[in-house]
Amino acid sequence: MILMRHGQSHFNVAYGATRKDPGIRDPGLTDDGREQVTAAAGRLRGLTVRQIVASPYTRALETAEIVAEALDLKVRVEPIVGERAVFMCDVGTPLSALRARWPHLDMDHLEETWWPVLEESEESLDYRCRAYRRTLSDNGDWRGTLVVTHWGVIRALTGHRVQNADLVRFDPTAAHPGGGIVVPSDDTC
Repeated sequence: MILMRHGQSHFNVAYGATRKDPGIRDPGLTDDGREQVTAAAGRLRGLTVRQIVASPYTRALETAEIVAEALDLKVRVEPIVGERAVFMCDVGTPLSALRARWPHLDMDHLEETWWPVLEESEESLDYRCRAYRRTLSDNGDWRGTLVVTHWGVIRALTGHRVQNADLVRFDPTAAHPGGGIVVPSDDTC
């Protein structure tokens, strides 16, 4: 399985410049973010990716949309891989607005307000990630899966701190709870 962090968002740019929450709710990708994702999608073509799972945040859905088009795959939306809710960017878009923008995606399993309450604890994020890891391990359907997610989720699952559009190989059945191998940008996988 491959974990992929979403491409650069408008929040990433503003926060990177000031280290303060700029108050941008559920931001989309920047032009640079779209270019990052397009490059990563090219690297993914050499792999056996048969399904894409994405967080319901706009930046993740836009990332997944670019990759899905490049790989001719559908996207399954899963809130369990959403970011740890700490900043304004982690307040999601209501389900009704997501459905209006992405009517082709199945989101019937989401609540209108699907994101966690702001200032989600590290323990809550760890619990979500452990539950997701157990689900993947139990059903065995994780091989060939690309999960488009966020910095916090990838860190909680693997211990790696990754950049926008980075790819991490991950085996949810491995004995060590972290792990994962960051795929260098010049690696064609």
